[in-house]
Amino acid sequence: MSEYPVKALHRTPGRAAGSNPDNRFDMQHREVVDDGWARDEDLPVLRTEVTEEMARKVITRNTSPDLSFDRSINPYRGCEHGCIYCFARPSHAFLGLSPGLDFETKLIARPNAAERLRKELSNPRYRPATLAIGTNTDPYQPIERDRGIMRAILEVLRDFNHPVAIVTKGTLIERDADILGDMAAKNLVRVGISVTTLDNQVSRAMEPRVPLPAARLRTIRKLTDAGIPIRAMVSPVIPALTDHEMEAILTACSDAGAVAASSIVLRLPLEVAPLFKDWLQEYFPDRAARVMGRVRELHGGKDYDPEFGRRMVGQGEWATIMQQRFKLITRKLGLDRSLSPLRTDLFARPAQAGDQLSLF
Repeated sequence: MSEYPVKALHRTPGRAAGSNPDNRFDMQHREVVDDGWARDEDLPVLRTEVTEEMARKVITRNTSPDLSFDRSINPYRGCEHGCIYCFARPSHAFLGLSPGLDFETKLIARPNAAERLRKELSNPRYRPATLAIGTNTDPYQPIERDRGIMRAILEVLRDFNHPVAIVTKGTLIERDADILGDMAAKNLVRVGISVTTLDNQVSRAMEPRVPLPAARLRTIRKLTDAGIPIRAMVSPVIPALTDHEMEAILTACSDAGAVAASSIVLRLPLEVAPLFKDWLQEYFPDRAARVMGRVRELHGGKDYDPEFGRRMVGQGEWATIMQQRFKLITRKLGLDRSLSPLRTDLFARPAQAGDQLSLF
């Protein structure tokens, strides 16, 4: 039984966003108006649409000072998991699509990603460093089961002995335990599993197509048993809704085999803020004002503060208390450690057809 009463009044089944807000780059504005005709029937199921993009390059670079990586790959654009709090939603606007329901239902797959990656890694000027995957949209969202783009990418990285750090909520990662286990034996991979809540009803409401918490804990155990180091990610922490679960979540992850932990507070950039507030008012009207009050306290009186160094930890008294709680519980559980850097010295370009063979 959920600790909080969870309501769902007018949502499309299996989707978190309740609308498709305008793309911020559009010249026109659309607004839904109640015409007075009551509608009692249920909303139809909104099917996922997938189109393909033939990528010209797949490695994306960043210079953000508060990120631990400078390069990443996104096998997919948009994410069927549909987490209402996802900070990546605004990226859909660059595609001419809405960060709302479009982000969850109009997905773009990059079927030649592995091929392009092989070409980029084969460039003699390329210098290896840890590649991050899953930092924007989840590589193990449901369509990966049929597409297999992420597995093809991992096969390339394994062939080159290239280090990779993966973040996911998807249990489909278990399928790739064979590749990940081989890479882990060489200290070439680490995986972060995100567990936002242990409450099934809250999870289903705010991340409708993500495997339930217990399934993610089982994934931690299975990957750990395969020799893959797992970082438990309590992200995002939502004040007055999931923050009270921090200790319980980390304890459950530790029991499942996680060896390190991290935590990030709720971020609501651009279109995410109105989408989240609309969702919050519908599902948790009794605490909506309290949640948003805490969020603004975290971000200097605004829905979101994008300042590097503050955006993921927040500021103020509540942020300080959460950081102290995190330090105490991770120290108690032995999760208060940094994982050793992944190896780059093993990187090697495999021989290809037409290469001149070495005499030695």
